[in-house]
Amino acid sequence: MIPEDTRKWAELAAKTALERKGENVVVLDMRQVTLVADYFVIVSGHTVIQVAALADHIEEALRVAQVPLLQRVGGDKAHWVLLDYGAVVVHIFTDEERRYYDLERLWGDAEIVPIGE
Repeated sequence: MIPEDTRKWAELAAKTALERKGENVVVLDMRQVTLVADYFVIVSGHTVIQVAALADHIEEALRVAQVPLLQRVGGDKAHWVLLDYGAVVVHIFTDEERRYYDLERLWGDAEIVPIGE
């Protein structure tokens, strides 16, 4: 796996979320702070229905790009859906869950990646 590829995967997930009305989309470069993943993509949706729809659209976009999904955690009624692509982990939250878990603060040492640059 080439690092440029994983950044492209994260950017594709982020852009798909934005196109589908995801809110407060953030990409964190995790390479210097953890071995868990290269990038976290964090997205908010207002309702569990929007969270599920965003997850479906992101999953489909990455499937078309031939990025293998390792695991999906959270279903249609979930307030938090996690899409695990190994080097890229996508977190899709309802607004309330995102404020509660506050991953941006938890991983505050991670660099924010500008989307589309």
